[in-house]
Amino acid sequence: MRCPYCKAKDSRVIDSRDISGGDSIRRRRECVECKRRFTTYERVETAPLIVVKKDGRREEFNPEKLRQKLRVALTKRPIGEDALEALINRIESELMALGTKEVSSHAIGEMALRELKALDHVAYIRFASVYRQFADIDELRREVEGLSAPGDR
Repeated sequence: MRCPYCKAKDSRVIDSRDISGGDSIRRRRECVECKRRFTTYERVETAPLIVVKKDGRREEFNPEKLRQKLRVALTKRPIGEDALEALINRIESELMALGTKEVSSHAIGEMALRELKALDHVAYIRFASVYRQFADIDELRREVEGLSAPGDR
């Protein structure tokens, strides 16, 4: 694995851990040249999942795109990278478990909302406000009030 810092070709594995119930492996590596450490993830390569957008366009599922959107919602929230990775891995696992070649962007958005609702209410509202495109403050207020309903959390 090439070092992301000095681009050296050799690194050594310091630690390996299963994540996502054994579907992926997280490896901590150390560059043999510059001695800096970095993390890599290894997972089984599967047939690409196609996301069907609202306007009918199709594109390959990109977990990095989902990660960026979730990171925006989680800005300045007390949620670490490990929790974000676990959330994304749960969504990816759920998508793969569907057993279909195509999935709607709506389904992915709803999965993300469900995960965020359980993780952090502020991040949930941030994501929902963009994803659901609230038309006015009353829609936003109803969503916030729904969070404090019994049984939520």
